[in-house]
Amino acid sequence: MTQATMTQATTLPSTFEAAKIFFLSYSTMPDGTQQIEWLGSIMIWLLIAMSILSVGLIANALLSHRKHVIIPHAVAEAFLRACTSGSPREARAIAAADNSDFSRMAVAALDTLPLGRTGAVDAAEQAAQECAARRFRTIEILNVLAQISPMIGLFGTVYGMIVAFQTVAATGGQADPALLAGGIGTALVTTFWGLVVAIPALLTYATVRNWIDALIAEALEITLRATAASAALGAQQ
Repeated sequence: MTQATMTQATTLPSTFEAAKIFFLSYSTMPDGTQQIEWLGSIMIWLLIAMSILSVGLIANALLSHRKHVIIPHAVAEAFLRACTSGSPREARAIAAADNSDFSRMAVAALDTLPLGRTGAVDAAEQAAQECAARRFRTIEILNVLAQISPMIGLFGTVYGMIVAFQTVAATGGQADPALLAGGIGTALVTTFWGLVVAIPALLTYATVRNWIDALIAEALEITLRATAASAALGAQQ
């Protein structure tokens, strides 16, 4: 066996030993043996499961709230064209055939336009608020994960420090650093996983929420512009 092969063979196990602390919590006994700390390990795996859930929710949030989902370009252009050409019935049929947020605002505005432009504006704004609230609810779980995961990580931190101090007390204040490594490792690893979950979840939640708010405002602006054009043409006729 060559020197390089021997070096690789000894490096792989040591790398595995270093990596496993991110998945299991251990405590070192006075005789040097290690045992699994089940409470710490459960918290670690809970946070890992939350991180996997967070990845799925982030992907869903980014895909479900794209611009063409909220404001289909073809529908918006056809609706605006029908309104400016004086064909409110055609415009309503175009909007009613679609299920986007823009279409809901457009239908609400046109249905109340015969009662006056003010009523149409109020109806469109009400529909916009309902669409925004519905979309905000779908991403709220990301905010919940971002708030809870650091708390679980903090719980693991406190638990790990309690384990470390118990070791110090059990050895009369003469604990070997190796005996303290388990508790301190649990404290740091749970904090690590808590931040792994919280940072992307909170960043995505804030970004998508602002994104939704901007797109709903854009959809409302197009709806009100088209409705105003339709009302102006109706008044001339």
